[in-house]
Amino acid sequence: MLPKIAFIGTGGTIASLGNDQFDLLDYNAGEKRLDAASLIERVGLQATIADIVPVNFRRIDSTAMTPGDWADLADTCHGVAEDPELKGIVIGHGTASLEETAWALSLVLDLDIPVTLTGSMRPLTGISTDANANLAAAIRVAAAPCLPPGVFVVVNDEIHAPRSVTKTHTLRLGAFQSPWTGPLGVVDGPHVRLTRAEQGRPPLFPRSLLRDLPRVDIAYSHVGADGCAINAFVAAGARGIVSAGFGPGMATPAEIAALGAAVEAGTTVIQSARTGAGLVVDSARHRSLGIIAGGDLNPQKARILLSLCLARGDSRDEIERIFQAP
Repeated sequence: MLPKIAFIGTGGTIASLGNDQFDLLDYNAGEKRLDAASLIERVGLQATIADIVPVNFRRIDSTAMTPGDWADLADTCHGVAEDPELKGIVIGHGTASLEETAWALSLVLDLDIPVTLTGSMRPLTGISTDANANLAAAIRVAAAPCLPPGVFVVVNDEIHAPRSVTKTHTLRLGAFQSPWTGPLGVVDGPHVRLTRAEQGRPPLFPRSLLRDLPRVDIAYSHVGADGCAINAFVAAGARGIVSAGFGPGMATPAEIAALGAAVEAGTTVIQSARTGAGLVVDSARHRSLGIIAGGDLNPQKARILLSLCLARGDSRDEIERIFQAP
């Protein structure tokens, strides 16, 4: 008996149709994307490796994803998971913001079944498209008995944790990597193998908070950066700011001064790094200014976690504890 898996389609490259098989770069110009049911029918996976239940959700480019979409997506996952026969959920997603959606969902979903997110680097109609293989692998992972409940990213026959995975290239099929930590496991044909366990589980927040997230901005450091962007974010009403600093997690002197002033004005500041991996140093200088070290989260994921903490009303000490947790 085949496992029952729900497939939620949100659009993205995996559902996109180009003009021909060589239309690999500007295929979104035609805005032609399949819904979940049509995508499953086209790839021919129904009743082959799973009993797939298509759930039509959105047909958008993932650059258009919003926190409201995350909230709706989380509600949809909880709704379909009420089926006691369901073994797992697969979400088809554009690769541009896939890592952010996966991280956000991992912070709010409280389910007893796995949720896997997948996408593709080439459109469904492209020559040597990875859409079919990625979708098949994600379905196999969602149905695998060895997989614990939680959220996972499955691309290029690899299983990644939402905390560590990031898109590292604009075009290559192996764009999704977990720098320094590596994937959690692999998919070899019908075989799903976990090679390591994820270290700790992220904190859980009420998914309703996604509908009322406060403004949190990211300030990207570069040589010669001043405090102009940081001051503008504060003036715009930012409740939080994530500093994407140089490695090992330091901004320019002018930015640090502006960040300190932002803390004095009541804005919560997290220090991250633009390197994309590694633990941010919890420096004495930052501590003296009230700036919180962002752990090993990249700036975009630190922003999501800080937004949820602020929406919940967490104190500064609680936010620091959450960011310092492994």
